[in-house]
Order: sequence, then C-alpha cells, then structure tokens
Amino acid sequence: MTDHHENSVASTRKVTFAIVAGEASGDILGAGLIRSLRLRYPNARFVGIGGDEMIAEGFHSLVPMERLSVMGLVEVLGRIRELFDIRARLMNYLLATPPDVVIGIDSAESLVEILIVAHYVSPSVWAWRQKRIFTIAKSVNLMLTLFPFEARFYEEHGVPVAFVGHPLADRIPMMPDTAGARQSLGLLEDAPVLAILPGSRGGEVERLGTLFLEAARWIQGRRPDLQLVIPCVNREREKQVRALVEALDVKLAVPIVRGRSREVMASSDVVLLASGTATLEAMLLKKPMVVGYRLSRVSYALVSRLVKVPYVALPNLLAKEQLVPELLQDDASPESLGEAVLERLENESERARLTAAFSQLHEQLRQGADEQSAAAISALIEGGTV
Repeated sequence: MTDHHENSVASTRKVTFAIVAGEASGDILGAGLIRSLRLRYPNARFVGIGGDEMIAEGFHSLVPMERLSVMGLVEVLGRIRELFDIRARLMNYLLATPPDVVIGIDSAESLVEILIVAHYVSPSVWAWRQKRIFTIAKSVNLMLTLFPFEARFYEEHGVPVAFVGHPLADRIPMMPDTAGARQSLGLLEDAPVLAILPGSRGGEVERLGTLFLEAARWIQGRRPDLQLVIPCVNREREKQVRALVEALDVKLAVPIVRGRSREVMASSDVVLLASGTATLEAMLLKKPMVVGYRLSRVSYALVSRLVKVPYVALPNLLAKEQLVPELLQDDASPESLGEAVLERLENESERARLTAAFSQLHEQLRQGADEQSAAAISALIEGGTV
C-alpha cells in the first residue's frame, strides 16, 4: 500500500461518487469519507443512498436510508418487494448516469464489469461462509478494511485491499475522561461503576437483559459500593429494559440512560456487555470488560459449526489472544459473569496490563481512516496503485 498520509493536490475534475449506506454506522463512515474526498475533489458530486450525516455533507439520497435498515428474516420478507424496487431504482440510476466509482458501505453491488466498485467495511467473510470470498472477488475492484486481520485475509485470496484503520480509533481520545463522564451522568466519582450493555436489538436484550441484571445483583452483594448504569439505544429498548428491572424478584437500583453509551462506558471501571461493536468502543476507552452472549440452542449449534475464528470479541481477534473473557451459552451464568467482573474490578495489575494492551491496539487502528479511504479511492479512479 502506498503512503496515503501525504496531502494531495485538489483536483478540478467534476467527479461523481455513488455511495450506498444502509444503516447508521455506515452513514457516519460515509460522512467522514465525503469530507475527505471533497478536499481532493471540491467539485465532486455525491449521490446514492445515505442518512442524515451524509446529507449534511451535501449528499443526495435517492431514497431515505431507513428504508434499507431491516433486521431479521421475517422483517425482510415482509418488505421484500419494496427492497427489490429500491435496488432496481438504484441500479437503473447508476447504469443511466454512470458515476466514476460506486462505494458500498457494508453493501456492495455486482457492478464490477461495468462500473468501478469499492467496498468500505468488510463483511465477516473471514469468520464464516468463507467461500463468499470468490463472489466478493468478482464484485469489487477494491476492498477497504477497518482491521488488519481482514486485510491479510483478502491479500491471501488475491483481492485488491487497503487497510484504512477504524474511524472510532481516530475519534476516541487515547485517554478517556472518566471523571468528566461520571459528573455528566450524575454518578459518584469515588465509587466504582459497572456499565451494563445487553445489546441494541430487542432479541439480544430479551436473552441477555435479565442475565446481566442478575449478575450485577450478585456483584453488588459482594461490593455494595458498586454503581450500576445501563445505556439504551432508543425509547423501545429503554422501555424493554425498565420492564426487565421491574420484573426482578429483588429490586435493583440501576439508572437507565437513553443513548450516551460511549459516555456510560467512559464513566465505568468495568463493562459487562454483549458481543459486538461495543467491545471495540470499550477497548478504545481502555475499559476492562466481560463479554457474555447467548443464542437459541438451534442457532448456536448452527453458528458454532460455521464460524472459523477462535474468538467472538473484537479485542481478542485483534490481539490474537484472549484479553477479554468470553462467556457464551451455558458458560454465561450470573455467578460466572459476576466473578469475571469482580476479578477485573479488583485486580489492579490485570487492569494495568489491559490498559497497555488496549492502548497498543488503539494505536494500530488509528490510521486516519477518512483520509486513508479517500486516498485509496482516489488512486483507484485515477488509475494509480493502491
């Protein structure tokens, strides 16, 4: 990969970038990418499907992005006609008015034979259903990855790839303001804090919410000074979590905060959380964490046969070792989760070791992702080398 940190001279070309983002995380990535591309191409036009963050940067969305944000098989089937109509409209537009490049953010169309296609954010092809790599190789001209282990996987399979780092690593400071976060949330500064994140989707909260609350109660029985706090992504999850708290046999004093999950994690001494992107944020905030997760028995049996990686938590995948305890399925009990949290709350040497390891991983991911991505895409459409 060439050094993309060098500033490039702005081009007077009127380049058209078609970008397709399907959910909020992609919208944030897209907005950062647009800002960096506009520095290189001040006269550029940005069109496709995106959300409010991208639109604020001058992006024209052909349809509202939320029409693509569908989770779950039943929900997809219920809107399959609309989704096909959106895809047809997008394809017709791209073919009628070909852009200089199509950038799929967590979404790539098979247009490589007629249009230049870049894909920003790799699907988890390195973890399961690895034969998809052959389809991806035919579908994209360039893969932009957030993590170095993803780039290595694509290199091994001959797919043009650029590791650009993770935007969160650029935006989250190396040292979190724990005291400031506690003050903002109204928490005591001199008592330990456990942040509880049972997931952002209803199914996750249903499977993990009560489990995590019972684990918190187990810990408080041994550490009565422990403060608890739960962030919820929206009003629906907040209502769901409140119902779970009220249904406990023994009442638990736990503030519930809508949004502000990063601030809640920053305020904490330890994080108890579901597997997912939140584990990356907790790592970047240098917070010891315990990962717990449960699926239905049928789903777990299927997934455990398909998954080809030894870990589920991103810090472990990045470090290639188990920095973070992963308690899955039957291993995830209130007592086992509680013991793991208590160990990370009270073991100062382990906390120091994790801070050092997490800081090293943070530096590894802090590559200037917006600029790196813009540089790689610019090299692609200018015919240079990536």
